[in-house]
Amino acid sequence: MLVNTKAILQHAQQKKYAVAAFNVYNLETVQAAIRVAEQENQPVIIALGERYFPTVDVEGFSAFVKTLAEKSSVPVALHLDHAYEKESIIRAIRCGFTSVMFDGSSYDLEENIRRTKEIVEIAHMVGVSVEAEIGSLAKGDFSDEEEGDGTLTNPKSAKDFVDATGVDFLAAAIGTVHGMYKGEPKIDLPLLERIQQAVDVPLVLHGGSGTPDLIIKQAIQLGICKVNVNTEVSMAAVSYLQNYFEDKQMAHLSTVMAEMQKSMEPVMTKFVRLFANK
Repeated sequence: MLVNTKAILQHAQQKKYAVAAFNVYNLETVQAAIRVAEQENQPVIIALGERYFPTVDVEGFSAFVKTLAEKSSVPVALHLDHAYEKESIIRAIRCGFTSVMFDGSSYDLEENIRRTKEIVEIAHMVGVSVEAEIGSLAKGDFSDEEEGDGTLTNPKSAKDFVDATGVDFLAAAIGTVHGMYKGEPKIDLPLLERIQQAVDVPLVLHGGSGTPDLIIKQAIQLGICKVNVNTEVSMAAVSYLQNYFEDKQMAHLSTVMAEMQKSMEPVMTKFVRLFANK
C-alpha cells in the first residue's frame, strides 16, 4: 500500500526502529526493494534523487512505483531525495510522491529556514511530508552525491529550524558520509543525543552504507527513524555485472537484469533487518 512517509516514520519513532530508504534508479532497484520489504514484513521508502531526473521519466517512474505499492502487502512510501530546486519538488508532488526533501544545507540558517518554510507550506497543502537538512555530509568513495563540507548539526540550530519551518523530519549530520568511508568512521553519537533532546520530529541518517552495525543500532535508539542507503546496493549490482562479463562474452539483457536484481536483494535484506532490530 502507498502511504505517507510521515506516518511510517512516526510509527518507527514510537517503536524505536528505523525504516530503510533505498535510493533507486530503475525498475530492478525498485522491485528489489519492495520484494525484500515484503519478505521481511517491514515498511520501505523508495527514494529517487533529483540528480536522476535527467535520466528517469519522473511521471512514469511515479506511476510505476505507485502501482507496485498498491499491490504490496507492506507500507511503501515514495520520496524525493536531495532536491535543490523548487520546480523539481513541485513536479514530484504533482505526480504523487508522498514526501520530498528540500536540501538547503548549502545556505546559512536564516536562508535555509526561509526556503524550507516555503516548501513546507506548498507540500502540506496537499498532504505531502517534508524532510530537510541542517549541516552537511562529506563525500566518501563510490558516491555520486554532491560534495558537502561535513559541517555537523548544531542542536540549537536544529530546534530553531524545526520550530520555524514545521518540517516533518530532519536529516542530522553527525559524521556519516555519502558513499563509503575513506578511513575510520567518526560518528558523534553524543551529538545525536543532544539533537534528539532538542527536537521532537523523527530524525534521518544519511550515509547508511559502510556505517558499522553497532553505530546504526545505537543511532536508532537515539532517535534515527529513517536511514538512507545507496552506495552498498549500487556496489553489489556493479560487482555482479563486472563478474558476469568476465566469465561470459554475451548474454540476453533480460537475464542479466534479472540476475542483477537478485544480487542487490541480500544487501537490502541486511539493512532492513538491521534497522528493524531483527
